Amino acid sequence: LFDISSLARKFNIQPNELIDKYNLLSEELSAFDNNAQNIEQIKEKLILAEKKYQFDCSKLSEKRKGAALKIEELINQEMKPLKLENASFKVKINEKEKVKCNANGSDTVKFIVQLNKGSLEGEIHKISSGGELSRLMLAINLVIAKNINSKTLIFDEVDSGVSGAVADSIGVRLLNLSKFQQVLLVTHLPQVAARGNKHYKTSKFVDKGITYTGIKELTIEDRVEEIAKMISGNTVTQEALMLSNKLLKN
Repeated sequence: LFDISSLARKFNIQPNELIDKYNLLSEELSAFDNNAQNIEQIKEKLILAEKKYQFDCSKLSEKRKGAALKIEELINQEMKPLKLENASFKVKINEKEKVKCNANGSDTVKFIVQLNKGSLEGEIHKISSGGELSRLMLAINLVIAKNINSKTLIFDEVDSGVSGAVADSIGVRLLNLSKFQQVLLVTHLPQVAARGNKHYKTSKFVDKGITYTGIKELTIEDRVEEIAKMISGNTVTQEALMLSNKLLKN
């Protein structure tokens, strides 16, 4: 009786509650034993998961390296007709630090570009913008257009510094790209403008002392005249109109 009373005081309960306390502590002790077993099982699962992850990363890296060679070749081929014959495109794949590995694998992938012979190489997003970069992005998008989700691609001065056959080549490629992605283009070349499904003209005007920028969709007749202006300047000649009509029909 003394032992029972002593235990009841220790747990701050009534003597008749001791059996319930005993059962509760027995369950907790059993749970601790089970937890120790569970921890060992989890450790084993973790080791297996890490091995599978490393195997999957290795297979993914192999596929990436194979795809990198293909995409390098295709993009470099596309750059020549776009007057980027001195540019080169490379894919660099390096292994990440272990702590940085994630669901995308254990690789860091960088697109490296050299726009001119003798110039420094750099990642695409670190190369300054301009016509060359726009044409480079056109080459990349031409290669991957069928394999990415639909999006709107905007090219500003993609035809800067080119004319003649190169301008026509750019126009054809932009038209092909527009079959898979929506393309918006700023251009001053008639060979390129004539390829578009829609043609908009931007202009500035002053109203009550304030300068505004406007945009207007051109009709077929307006397009003929606007493309003729691109060919001959503000004074539209009959020859320019004929050539404009020919470009639009083609």
